[in-house]
Amino acid sequence: MRNLLLLSLFSLYLSYIQAQPIDINPDNPWYWTYKSKPVMLIGGSNEDNLFQSPDYLEQLDLLQSLGGNYVRCTMSSRDEGNIWAFAKGADGLYNLREFNPAYWQRFADFLAAADERGIIVQVEVWATFDFYREPWLDNPFNPKNNSTLNQRRTHLPDTVSTHPIFRENPFFWSVPEMDNNTQLLAYQQRFVDQLLDISLKHDNVLYCIDNETSVTATWPLFWARYIRAKAKLAGRTVHVTEMWDPHDLDHPDHLTNLFHDDIFTFLDISQNNHKKGQEHYDNGRAYRQKVAALSHPKPLNTVKTYGKDKHGSAIDGVQRFWRSAFLGAASVRFHRPNSGHGLETIAQANIKSMRMLCDALPFWEATATPEILMNASPNEAYAIGISGKTYAVYFPETGAVRLNLPDSDAITLQWLDIDQSEWSIVRQPGSGKPLEINNEDDGKSRVALIRVE
Repeated sequence: MRNLLLLSLFSLYLSYIQAQPIDINPDNPWYWTYKSKPVMLIGGSNEDNLFQSPDYLEQLDLLQSLGGNYVRCTMSSRDEGNIWAFAKGADGLYNLREFNPAYWQRFADFLAAADERGIIVQVEVWATFDFYREPWLDNPFNPKNNSTLNQRRTHLPDTVSTHPIFRENPFFWSVPEMDNNTQLLAYQQRFVDQLLDISLKHDNVLYCIDNETSVTATWPLFWARYIRAKAKLAGRTVHVTEMWDPHDLDHPDHLTNLFHDDIFTFLDISQNNHKKGQEHYDNGRAYRQKVAALSHPKPLNTVKTYGKDKHGSAIDGVQRFWRSAFLGAASVRFHRPNSGHGLETIAQANIKSMRMLCDALPFWEATATPEILMNASPNEAYAIGISGKTYAVYFPETGAVRLNLPDSDAITLQWLDIDQSEWSIVRQPGSGKPLEINNEDDGKSRVALIRVE
């Protein structure tokens, strides 16, 4: 009888642990917990709307095998082979009162598959670029494509030839405090309701309102409150952010999330990944300090790391990935090709190596420690560490620095070859101060792991 009771209690405990959703780490709110364990989110995928890809299972399996646990999911339909969320009638026009079951089944299957593998999905509700230029010509919400909306009431145009930064599609002005476009808003709500009916069944989902928005704060605030309210009615707690378009984190748009920190519970700073070198790191650190001063600590996610054939070189993409982790971001993910390395070979090596480093130095226990670098030139080296215990120094390329470490008679040094995902043999560099470490003169990125005992 006693054994049965213990087994029952253990089963209840196990169910409780497994049911714990992605949440803010109570011990270090700059990072996340998942299933009640601290976690660093590391990822990459070859599409941003991965649920629309026929090989999403293969990508999820590969990511999991590398130690990755983080993907992006824009609710986008603008690529070849994608399908839209609404059904077409016999007249060939979309009926916004009827959903396309295949679209939503793809989404449901994708979330379930990611959930089974312990992979966090950052969902972007409104795929901004689906509502401008060529994609708008095929979009079900375009009045020429549906039999549901009254164009005179919604004011939606047949064409929008400009970039989203010009904000010329009234689709993003429908909420009560703006145009109060009630007919359009009703169908937007139906879309979000359907999304939430599926996603709220899972514990592995984070929410972002838009992809690179330039509209006023009123739009994302409405939808963030709406999502949080729907989740509360379902007995769920969710985390929501907005992704602003400006590349400069000092832009006023990025302050919106800080001024409404009760609504936006984490921050996506992916657009900082347009910056390069030391500026990229310094801007991220400055924004983190601003968060601490104006709000309170919360995770900084980078769901898009740019750099391959667009928005910077292949080397820029790799360096941004590592600098983001070293400045204190709670997540790092390679953007899809050709704007990033996706889940290609180079991304695979870096994801695996990042996980290896995180296993050796839990980022959620560490803080950026640039003060230990005594003679580093711009973009030569970056440091993070657990004070008095363990430190990591990232060299984007060849470099040599002196480290101001605590006094110790026992210091060990080990190198992580990022390209090969291999640790070197542990060695003792001696007890002299300051400690001098040199990355090899071959231009390869490496991380030095230093333990102080």
